[in-house]
Amino acid sequence: MTDSKAVPTPRERKKDERTTLPVFYRQVVAELRKVVWPTQQQLTTYFLVVLVFVVVLMAITSALDLGLGKLAFWVFGGRD
Repeated sequence: MTDSKAVPTPRERKKDERTTLPVFYRQVVAELRKVVWPTQQQLTTYFLVVLVFVVVLMAITSALDLGLGKLAFWVFGGRD
């Protein structure tokens, strides 16, 4: 048996106590103060990048759907 205390055994684990609501709220506020919030310009840039990316992916998906649909109709003899 090893003398390592890196992983406690079930007997060594103490019963976890629940955090009270006020303590939880203070911890949340403290963590939110650490957040680096984006500026208005960064937010606008991020929004536009995501919007362009989504539109491009929609166009690619639509083109593939249309092309593969026409190919399936051609292969299986469906009407155009």
